[in-house]
Amino acid sequence: MGWLRMSKRDIQRIEVLAEVVAGRLTSDSASLLLDLSVRQVQRLLNRYKDGGGAALIHRARGKRSNYQLNPGLQTYVVGIGPTKSPSSGIS
Repeated sequence: MGWLRMSKRDIQRIEVLAEVVAGRLTSDSASLLLDLSVRQVQRLLNRYKDGGGAALIHRARGKRSNYQLNPGLQTYVVGIGPTKSPSSGIS
């Protein structure tokens, strides 16, 4: 596996969850530190145990948005859009 870019939030989550795994923190105190529910901390903890720190990164990172237009369609739509001309009424 290569390098991963992580946000400060991702790094903080890894540090806190590592403390929970080591037994120095409880899930309740981790939920307060991370401002999450206890259930969400348990879900993150399961992902952390299964896949390590890389498993905590958002899974949609690097993917195209579902609402993004196909680049060819976007070029076509921009091309047929209104133009600035005196008779169009667009200024």
